[in-house]
Amino acid sequence: MRPPANSTVSALEIGGGTVAWEADRVRLVLPPVSERRYADAQLYDYATLRRADYPNRPPLRLSLRARFSGDESALCGTAGFGFWNQPFMPSQIVPRLPRYAWFFFGAPPHNMPFAYGVRGNGFKAAIGDFSRPAFLALAPFAPLGFLLMRVPALYRRFWRIAQWAIGVAEAPLALDMTEWHVYRLDWMPHSVRFYVNDVLILQTPYAPRPPLGFIAWIDNQYAIITPQGNLRFGVVPTQAAQWLEIADLAITPL
Repeated sequence: MRPPANSTVSALEIGGGTVAWEADRVRLVLPPVSERRYADAQLYDYATLRRADYPNRPPLRLSLRARFSGDESALCGTAGFGFWNQPFMPSQIVPRLPRYAWFFFGAPPHNMPFAYGVRGNGFKAAIGDFSRPAFLALAPFAPLGFLLMRVPALYRRFWRIAQWAIGVAEAPLALDMTEWHVYRLDWMPHSVRFYVNDVLILQTPYAPRPPLGFIAWIDNQYAIITPQGNLRFGVVPTQAAQWLEIADLAITPL
């Protein structure tokens, strides 16, 4: 597979990660790595662009076929494909507030339980926009909120308000990750629809603000960010090579 016609999709390889192009597919490979080294293999379409110039705006469709080298219990780190604003950049001291719409996998200890009732790791369809005015209005009260969310009754009562403020919606995916599946994301101005094998998995009541960049990746990092204020980032070792394989990648306006 080669990048879609007229696209700006390019490859990035870090820490021994490799992007292997074949006639009808591309394989993103993560090698065995030590605990102290970050490794990544990715495709993206914003290599030389400022965030304001990222190329993707709704209404837009992302479609592809994908499979992984292992299931949830076998994979380490994170992997996925979709759109985001790359909130963390090497040249940037302070990260931007994240905005994303993607199919995302995170293996423990990764834990970001932003949607009430959905676990913070595993394979899921997910959106979020931490730049929404409602979240910015609540942000000054975050330290108090972290403390209150440690009380189970208050968490059950109030986290849904915070979830609405950050524009989060998620749905876990129960499927065999080692088999080929067709994934589709329809990003509309006020909603996002996620499909797997033409079956609607999630339709969200809001959508992240554009513009966003396309990314497909596999790496060995994790993030722990919880409503109770737990915050930690790091990398995990991989004992064996693991990969994400993609075919029939297309990004088309609707």
